[in-house]
Amino acid sequence: MPTSYSSGYNKALLTINPKPNATQNDMKTNQLTGSMKVVSFLILLMLSLPALAQDQNQEEAKSSTKELARPAFESALLGEMQSVMVQTPKTLEWDFQHRFGTVENGLTDFYGIYAPGANIRMGLTYTPMDRLAVGIGLTRNKMALDLNAKYAIFRQTKEQGMPVSVSYYGNVVANTQAGNYKEELHRLSFYNELIIARRINSKISVQISPSFTHYNAVDTLYSNDMFAVGIGARYKFSAQSSIIINYVQPLMSHKDSKLNPEPGLAICWEIATSAHAFQIFFSNYQGILPQENVMYNKLKWGESQFLMGFNITRLWNF
Repeated sequence: MPTSYSSGYNKALLTINPKPNATQNDMKTNQLTGSMKVVSFLILLMLSLPALAQDQNQEEAKSSTKELARPAFESALLGEMQSVMVQTPKTLEWDFQHRFGTVENGLTDFYGIYAPGANIRMGLTYTPMDRLAVGIGLTRNKMALDLNAKYAIFRQTKEQGMPVSVSYYGNVVANTQAGNYKEELHRLSFYNELIIARRINSKISVQISPSFTHYNAVDTLYSNDMFAVGIGARYKFSAQSSIIINYVQPLMSHKDSKLNPEPGLAICWEIATSAHAFQIFFSNYQGILPQENVMYNKLKWGESQFLMGFNITRLWNF
């Protein structure tokens, strides 16, 4: 585990590492049992996806009148969350995600825009086949390398049929920053999420997304696992513009209650076209990877510990 955080990370999140000089012996690890549980869960889930998708394909094929509804959202990203959306086959998506520093210093750093706490992620996601997207990304904080996948299990249909869309999203993240790790597996964390969404009408879409996070190694004051639930909503007020709201609530506690993560809230304005999406928002998450936010976030809106961020996506079809 690294003994310090990168200089680009905001001081408000330094509470993530309560023992900056901690060694590997100070860390709580359940590498074997924890990893086996996560791997077993992922295997079972991935084995079940083809069967679920086959059932849905059979349902969709029963009647040609059961047309798929329009996607609930314009982008695979929904502010600080993943959306239920999987792009059409043979689509390559480029993601650029940026988080400035917090606004608490006011004009000193122009409300965080020129603060040293910026965090950035760049990623590529490809949809090799219908329903399945796979991606890779690199985040500045901890130089975290992530591999991710999203699978559309069910898709909402018009009129009678499937009332919601359901997707699974998961990632594996490796902390590539130099640090005192006894085992390389201690660098890994895992995130699993089930996303359930409904396009209510042409203007309003909503989703709920329970999630499970696991870190192979954490400080002894933290838990290795965290359940959380996220809620997202979009109101489309013009052909290209929407307002998006995210809220993510952690559902577990750490061993030291003072370290319990704060819930995340983001308010976003989205401008989208057929090939681009631009989302600008205020949020109290400075992490970009979801497991980092639900496990370690200590920023509070009420103490001016929120910041501006944006997402840019660009699509190419082959």
